[in-house]
Amino acid sequence: MTTTTRTGYAPVHDLHMYYEIHGSGHPLLLIHGGLGSTGMFEAILPQLAAVRQVIAVDLQAHGRTADIDRPFSAQRMADDVAALLEQLDITGADVMGYSLGGSVALRLAIQHPTLVTRLIVVSAAISRDDWYPAVREGMKQMNASAESFLRQSPIYAAYVQVAPRPEDFPILLDKTGEMIRQEYDWSQEFAALKMPVFLAYGDADSISPARAARSFELLGGGKADGGWDRSGMTNSRLAILPDTTHYTIFSSPALVAAVIPFLETPLP
Repeated sequence: MTTTTRTGYAPVHDLHMYYEIHGSGHPLLLIHGGLGSTGMFEAILPQLAAVRQVIAVDLQAHGRTADIDRPFSAQRMADDVAALLEQLDITGADVMGYSLGGSVALRLAIQHPTLVTRLIVVSAAISRDDWYPAVREGMKQMNASAESFLRQSPIYAAYVQVAPRPEDFPILLDKTGEMIRQEYDWSQEFAALKMPVFLAYGDADSISPARAARSFELLGGGKADGGWDRSGMTNSRLAILPDTTHYTIFSSPALVAAVIPFLETPLP
């Protein structure tokens, strides 16, 4: 197991944002998924911290970071994370986010590109239409009324273990539901990114492999033979992990095995 070198709370846009730092080396910012926390990455964090200084954060109302009177949005959360990096005197970091965290990581790269050296988007959609129709229908049902069902889940157990106000769980559900029902399409901004991007999805994810390939093509990937000398390749990568769902990819050893070579590739 890796040793946590530091934990703390940073004053960020009226939040007291929780963070923890593991390992050493070039910084890797790790952003959890919706309703989750830094603990989501417990299974893979030791391997990542062996090659990077990992900075894991809890977003607004998630994990150890208490809520404030502000709606959720990936854009605001990206600004929060940017402010945290600046407080930690980090001028450039690799950034990896899963699901909601992937959206936040993407918005961070769009809104604060100089802070992001490499971007890793795990099981996140570039536009709302990328989610399967059934998933989008399920998003309509996300609100405080889901608490009774989720009380039996590992998500709820992890939340109440660390949340400063466990009674705020219904508020977390309401705010999450309001956010994920909003329409968005970041395709043009995504296609304009200059840093290397790694896209990772499961073969049984909430987003189809065809949609994942479409996002990869927006970065110039998947359009030509790479060539024996790799001259036809772009700086971005796509991984479709076998036997993997949206709910297992964030703890998958296959994800780490795919990501680490990308992290170790010299920047262009």
